[in-house]
Amino acid sequence: MLRDAALVAGKDLRIEVRSRVAMNQVLPFALMVLLLFAFALDPDRGTLRSATPGLFWVAVLFVVVIAVQRSAGLEAADGARDGLRVSGLDPAGIFLGKAGALAAVLLAIEVLLGVGIVVLYDADLRAGGVALLAATILVATAGLAATGTLYGALAVGGGARETLLPLLLLPVVAPVLIGATRATEAALGTGGTATSEGWPWVGLLGVFAVAYTAAGLLAFGPLLEDA
Repeated sequence: MLRDAALVAGKDLRIEVRSRVAMNQVLPFALMVLLLFAFALDPDRGTLRSATPGLFWVAVLFVVVIAVQRSAGLEAADGARDGLRVSGLDPAGIFLGKAGALAAVLLAIEVLLGVGIVVLYDADLRAGGVALLAATILVATAGLAATGTLYGALAVGGGARETLLPLLLLPVVAPVLIGATRATEAALGTGGTATSEGWPWVGLLGVFAVAYTAAGLLAFGPLLEDA
Protein backbone atom coordinates (compact mmCIF):
# COMPACT_ATOMS: atom_id res chain seq x y z
CA MET A 1 0.00 0.00 0.00
CA LEU A 2 2.75 2.46 0.91
CA ARG A 3 4.66 1.66 -2.28
CA ASP A 4 1.53 2.29 -4.35
CA ALA A 5 0.91 5.50 -2.42
CA ALA A 6 4.42 6.71 -3.23
CA LEU A 7 3.91 5.94 -6.93
CA VAL A 8 0.61 7.82 -7.11
CA ALA A 9 1.91 10.78 -5.09
CA GLY A 10 4.98 11.01 -7.30
CA LYS A 11 2.80 10.97 -10.41
CA ASP A 12 0.52 13.74 -9.13
CA LEU A 13 3.42 15.89 -7.96
CA ARG A 14 5.25 15.50 -11.28
CA ILE A 15 2.10 16.64 -13.09
CA GLU A 16 1.89 19.67 -10.80
CA VAL A 17 5.56 20.58 -11.17
CA ARG A 18 5.35 20.39 -14.95
CA SER A 19 2.08 22.30 -15.27
CA ARG A 20 2.71 24.80 -12.44
CA VAL A 21 -1.01 25.42 -12.16
CA ALA A 22 -0.94 25.67 -8.37
CA MET A 23 1.75 28.35 -8.33
CA ASN A 24 0.70 30.21 -11.47
CA GLN A 25 -3.09 30.16 -11.02
CA VAL A 26 -4.28 28.83 -7.65
CA LEU A 27 -1.84 30.79 -5.48
CA PRO A 28 -2.54 34.14 -7.21
CA PHE A 29 -6.27 33.49 -6.75
CA ALA A 30 -5.82 32.87 -3.01
CA LEU A 31 -3.65 35.97 -2.64
CA MET A 32 -6.28 37.98 -4.48
CA VAL A 33 -8.89 36.78 -1.98
CA LEU A 34 -6.70 38.00 0.89
CA LEU A 35 -6.07 41.28 -0.91
CA LEU A 36 -9.79 41.89 -1.45
CA PHE A 37 -10.48 41.23 2.22
CA ALA A 38 -7.71 43.69 3.08
CA PHE A 39 -9.31 46.37 0.88
CA ALA A 40 -12.75 45.68 2.37
CA LEU A 41 -11.61 45.91 6.02
CA ASP A 42 -8.65 48.30 5.74
CA PRO A 43 -10.40 51.31 7.36
CA ASP A 44 -10.50 49.30 10.60
CA ARG A 45 -7.07 47.75 11.05
CA GLY A 46 -8.10 46.25 14.39
CA THR A 47 -10.94 44.31 12.77
CA LEU A 48 -8.65 43.20 9.95
CA ARG A 49 -6.02 41.93 12.37
CA SER A 50 -8.55 40.08 14.52
CA ALA A 51 -10.10 38.46 11.43
CA THR A 52 -6.73 37.29 10.09
CA PRO A 53 -7.00 33.60 11.18
CA GLY A 54 -10.47 33.14 9.73
CA LEU A 55 -9.63 34.88 6.46
CA PHE A 56 -6.49 32.77 6.06
CA TRP A 57 -8.40 29.50 6.43
CA VAL A 58 -11.24 30.65 4.18
CA ALA A 59 -8.64 31.30 1.48
CA VAL A 60 -7.18 27.83 2.12
CA LEU A 61 -10.64 26.25 1.68
CA PHE A 62 -11.00 27.97 -1.70
CA VAL A 63 -7.62 26.53 -2.66
CA VAL A 64 -8.72 23.05 -1.57
CA VAL A 65 -11.84 23.16 -3.75
CA ILE A 66 -9.88 24.30 -6.80
CA ALA A 67 -7.07 21.78 -6.26
CA VAL A 68 -9.47 18.86 -5.77
CA GLN A 69 -11.48 19.82 -8.85
CA ARG A 70 -8.29 19.95 -10.90
CA SER A 71 -7.11 16.57 -9.59
CA ALA A 72 -10.49 14.97 -10.29
CA GLY A 73 -10.52 16.52 -13.76
CA LEU A 74 -7.12 15.07 -14.59
CA GLU A 75 -8.23 11.61 -13.49
CA ALA A 76 -11.43 11.85 -15.55
CA ALA A 77 -9.60 12.95 -18.73
CA ASP A 78 -8.41 10.47 -21.35
CA GLY A 79 -9.49 7.44 -19.33
CA ALA A 80 -6.91 8.00 -16.59
CA ARG A 81 -9.33 6.79 -13.92
CA ASP A 82 -9.93 3.61 -15.90
CA GLY A 83 -6.17 3.17 -16.01
CA LEU A 84 -6.00 3.40 -12.22
CA ARG A 85 -8.76 0.80 -11.88
CA VAL A 86 -6.98 -1.77 -14.05
CA SER A 87 -3.45 -0.95 -12.85
CA GLY A 88 -3.56 -3.40 -9.97
CA LEU A 89 -2.67 -0.68 -7.46
CA ASP A 90 -4.16 -0.93 -4.01
CA PRO A 91 -7.13 1.51 -3.83
CA ALA A 92 -6.08 2.46 -0.31
CA GLY A 93 -2.61 3.24 -1.66
CA ILE A 94 -4.12 5.36 -4.44
CA PHE A 95 -6.10 7.30 -1.83
CA LEU A 96 -3.05 7.87 0.38
CA GLY A 97 -0.94 8.92 -2.60
CA LYS A 98 -3.46 11.41 -3.92
CA ALA A 99 -4.13 12.80 -0.44
CA GLY A 100 -0.39 13.08 0.23
CA ALA A 101 0.25 14.93 -3.03
CA LEU A 102 -2.65 17.29 -2.32
CA ALA A 103 -1.33 17.91 1.20
CA ALA A 104 2.13 18.75 -0.17
CA VAL A 105 0.67 21.29 -2.60
CA LEU A 106 -1.51 22.80 0.12
CA LEU A 107 1.42 23.16 2.51
CA ALA A 108 3.47 25.00 -0.10
CA ILE A 109 0.59 27.38 -0.82
CA GLU A 110 -0.15 27.89 2.90
CA VAL A 111 3.44 28.93 3.57
CA LEU A 112 3.22 31.57 0.84
CA LEU A 113 -0.21 32.67 2.07
CA GLY A 114 1.33 33.06 5.53
CA VAL A 115 3.80 35.53 4.05
CA GLY A 116 0.83 37.28 2.47
CA ILE A 117 -1.03 37.78 5.75
CA VAL A 118 2.14 39.09 7.39
CA VAL A 119 2.49 41.71 4.64
CA LEU A 120 -1.19 42.58 4.19
CA TYR A 121 -2.58 42.12 7.70
CA ASP A 122 0.46 42.87 9.85
CA ALA A 123 0.05 39.51 11.60
CA ASP A 124 2.59 38.56 14.25
CA LEU A 125 3.16 35.37 16.24
CA ARG A 126 2.96 35.60 19.99
CA ALA A 127 5.58 34.00 22.24
CA GLY A 128 5.21 30.23 22.17
CA GLY A 129 2.91 30.32 19.18
CA VAL A 130 5.28 28.86 16.59
CA ALA A 131 4.79 25.23 17.64
CA LEU A 132 1.02 25.67 17.93
CA LEU A 133 0.74 27.27 14.49
CA ALA A 134 2.93 24.60 12.86
CA ALA A 135 0.90 21.79 14.45
CA THR A 136 -2.37 23.47 13.42
CA ILE A 137 -1.29 23.81 9.80
CA LEU A 138 0.02 20.24 9.56
CA VAL A 139 -3.00 18.57 11.16
CA ALA A 140 -5.59 20.76 9.43
CA THR A 141 -3.91 20.21 6.06
CA ALA A 142 -3.94 16.44 6.58
CA GLY A 143 -7.66 16.55 7.34
CA LEU A 144 -8.44 18.78 4.37
CA ALA A 145 -6.39 16.64 1.99
CA ALA A 146 -8.04 13.40 3.13
CA THR A 147 -11.55 14.88 2.98
CA GLY A 148 -10.96 16.59 -0.35
CA THR A 149 -9.61 13.41 -1.95
CA LEU A 150 -12.54 11.34 -0.67
CA TYR A 151 -15.24 13.79 -1.72
CA GLY A 152 -13.49 14.46 -5.01
CA ALA A 153 -13.94 10.80 -5.89
CA LEU A 154 -17.55 10.94 -4.70
CA ALA A 155 -18.29 14.02 -6.81
CA VAL A 156 -16.78 12.42 -9.93
CA GLY A 157 -18.99 9.37 -9.37
CA GLY A 158 -22.06 11.61 -9.12
CA GLY A 159 -21.19 13.71 -12.16
CA ALA A 160 -21.22 17.53 -12.40
CA ARG A 161 -18.17 17.73 -10.14
CA GLU A 162 -17.67 21.47 -10.76
CA THR A 163 -20.93 22.32 -8.97
CA LEU A 164 -21.38 19.23 -6.80
CA LEU A 165 -17.97 19.20 -5.11
CA PRO A 166 -18.28 22.54 -3.24
CA LEU A 167 -21.78 21.59 -2.05
CA LEU A 168 -20.48 18.29 -0.70
CA LEU A 169 -17.12 19.38 0.64
CA LEU A 170 -17.57 22.78 2.29
CA PRO A 171 -20.19 21.76 4.89
CA VAL A 172 -18.11 18.73 5.86
CA VAL A 173 -14.91 20.71 6.43
CA ALA A 174 -16.66 23.34 8.57
CA PRO A 175 -15.17 21.73 11.74
CA VAL A 176 -11.70 22.21 10.24
CA LEU A 177 -12.43 25.88 9.54
CA ILE A 178 -13.63 26.41 13.10
CA GLY A 179 -10.89 24.43 14.83
CA ALA A 180 -8.05 25.78 12.70
CA THR A 181 -9.28 29.35 13.13
CA ARG A 182 -9.49 29.04 16.92
CA ALA A 183 -6.05 27.44 17.16
CA THR A 184 -4.54 30.08 14.87
CA GLU A 185 -6.14 32.82 16.96
CA ALA A 186 -4.40 31.41 20.03
CA ALA A 187 -1.08 31.24 18.16
CA LEU A 188 -1.35 34.82 16.87
CA GLY A 189 -2.93 36.24 20.00
CA THR A 190 -5.85 37.77 18.11
CA GLY A 191 -8.69 36.04 19.95
CA GLY A 192 -7.84 37.09 23.47
CA THR A 193 -7.00 33.49 24.40
CA ALA A 194 -3.85 31.93 25.83
CA THR A 195 -1.61 29.81 23.63
CA SER A 196 -2.42 26.73 25.71
CA GLU A 197 -6.09 27.07 24.78
CA GLY A 198 -5.28 26.35 21.14
CA TRP A 199 -4.02 22.81 21.69
CA PRO A 200 -7.46 21.24 22.36
CA TRP A 201 -8.51 22.55 18.96
CA VAL A 202 -5.48 20.85 17.42
CA GLY A 203 -6.66 17.64 19.07
CA LEU A 204 -10.09 18.08 17.47
CA LEU A 205 -8.43 18.61 14.09
CA GLY A 206 -6.43 15.42 14.64
CA VAL A 207 -9.60 13.42 15.32
CA PHE A 208 -11.13 14.80 12.13
CA ALA A 209 -8.04 13.94 10.09
CA VAL A 210 -7.85 10.38 11.44
CA ALA A 211 -11.57 9.78 10.90
CA TYR A 212 -11.56 10.90 7.28
CA THR A 213 -8.30 9.15 6.48
CA ALA A 214 -9.81 5.91 7.79
CA ALA A 215 -13.01 6.54 5.82
CA GLY A 216 -10.98 7.17 2.68
CA LEU A 217 -8.95 4.00 3.08
CA LEU A 218 -12.16 1.98 3.34
CA ALA A 219 -14.39 3.78 0.82
CA PHE A 220 -12.03 4.92 -1.95
CA GLY A 221 -12.01 1.52 -3.68
CA PRO A 222 -15.81 1.32 -4.14
CA LEU A 223 -15.93 5.00 -5.12
CA LEU A 224 -13.22 4.39 -7.73
CA GLU A 225 -15.23 1.53 -9.21
CA ASP A 226 -18.50 3.49 -9.21
CA ALA A 227 -16.88 6.47 -10.92
